[in-house]
Amino acid sequence: MISLEQAFSDTERAAESALRAARGLTTQARALERAAKTGNIAAIEREQKRLAEALSVLQQEVQNAASSWSFSDEEVERYLDERYTDELRDAAADAGLKVYERDGNVFSYPSVLRVLPREKAVRVDRKKNSAIRPTHLAEALLKNQTKSSGYSSDRFLESLYLVYSGILSREDSGRLMKSTGIVVPLIKIYGLMTALPGANREYDRSDFARDIYMLDSQGPRRTRRGATVSFPSSTGTRRRSSDLFTFVGPEGESVEYYGLRFSEDV
Repeated sequence: MISLEQAFSDTERAAESALRAARGLTTQARALERAAKTGNIAAIEREQKRLAEALSVLQQEVQNAASSWSFSDEEVERYLDERYTDELRDAAADAGLKVYERDGNVFSYPSVLRVLPREKAVRVDRKKNSAIRPTHLAEALLKNQTKSSGYSSDRFLESLYLVYSGILSREDSGRLMKSTGIVVPLIKIYGLMTALPGANREYDRSDFARDIYMLDSQGPRRTRRGATVSFPSSTGTRRRSSDLFTFVGPEGESVEYYGLRFSEDV
């Protein structure tokens, strides 16, 4: 089986050939029009023959283009499931882009990508994208490194603080502990932030881990009310892997997060 990149390239070339043939047909039709306007019978007869030839060429090129896609739906789905990530990694390397795979996700800092085989699409940073040609997608991921993602660390920090405070209130903790704070597992925070039906599909664990990483690495750390966030390490105590949120940094380093706390100065 050929690669998806090759299949897209073959179809692109077939479409280009059909366009050239269409332009050729248009050219001959205009030549026939000019001959008729001037009353040149010899030219009319000549251009009619050429027009018929151009039509024959166009019909063949259209037929070629219409049958140029070499994958069935089942083959595309299987390819996306089994081989696509490797092909995307190769295309990214050719573009000078670093791509890493962890737990079914593809990381190209700061983007998180998940392949959706059944939908013949990918999801990049919470947005479904049906433009999956590897070279095209690699270029798009490269551009994502230099453009604003719309992510607001300030709003995210305030959202975390709101959910954190709500958890402590429900657990009858009384209030935030001065100076030290209480560690709340991120799995609880994430569960409440995605409580609406379908929300965890639109904002999955990898998206949440990315936002935590961005907040941890770039700030801010202090809310409008003066509470300071921190992300205590999960080391030292055995944690279930399902309780950990993992992100892959710019150089391929894996960073794990377990919990957070907000502390208020005395």
